Amino acid sequence: MTVPSLPDLLIEPLMRAALLEDLGPSGDVTTQAVIGPELSYHARLNARDAGVVSGVQLAELAFRLVDPALKVTTLKSDGAEVAAGETVMVIDGKAASILSAERVALNFMGRLSGIATLTAAFVAETAGTQARITCTRKTTPGLRLVEKQAVRHGGGAAHRFALSDAILIKDNHIAAAGGIAEVLTLARANASHMRRIEIEVDTLSQLDQVLATGGADVVLLDNMSTQDLQTAVSTVAGRLVTEASGNMRLDRIAEVAATGVDYISVGALTHSAQVLDLGLDF
Repeated sequence: MTVPSLPDLLIEPLMRAALLEDLGPSGDVTTQAVIGPELSYHARLNARDAGVVSGVQLAELAFRLVDPALKVTTLKSDGAEVAAGETVMVIDGKAASILSAERVALNFMGRLSGIATLTAAFVAETAGTQARITCTRKTTPGLRLVEKQAVRHGGGAAHRFALSDAILIKDNHIAAAGGIAEVLTLARANASHMRRIEIEVDTLSQLDQVLATGGADVVLLDNMSTQDLQTAVSTVAGRLVTEASGNMRLDRIAEVAATGVDYISVGALTHSAQVLDLGLDF
């Protein structure tokens, strides 16, 4: 599935802030000192490890913001698989401009490609099942938009973006409201026909209470054993969308997906992904 690009209007503030942070009050003093202003170069942005690339759109924008005259040629688009040694992007133009944008472009691409690559590994473990891999709100502050986009580039599914998207009732909401029946009654009374309600449970008895009360659209099966997940899916019998979460390691995903859950949410996609090694070579 092709993931649409984000509007430049949304990502430009991120890139501009990162460039301003990196250039500081005096600009790239090293490049100013040793590189002639008219010197031109042909640079290649190469993958040093195999993976799934993400952040290509952001890297392009970083180079354009530093110098609109740079010619940026993309060879691998966001979401594409890349082998170690393959060239992702070619940049032609003033060497000083390329060097001044290099670190910001690589920082974003390395981070986001790492997320896309890890997501793709999780998605591969769900082959032959209906389960979709999705991320959480455990994102880097300020970078949620692009990190969640990277999850999609890796084949993952979208989850709620912010607290305002949907009603997701967690254990602390249940405790504060007085119980499952009470919290679902309150949630339904304050929801609209456009807003879904999801409730977290961590035992099968809590799931029974949710089904008896009604009012939820999705149930989050948190930190359950694989056997309990299988029982939960059987008990729900299609009446609710099911989402498994908690302790979702890569080596466990295949057995969780085989239980029949609809979604598996994995916080590690965004909080623990290893950066994909990329480099810019003249």
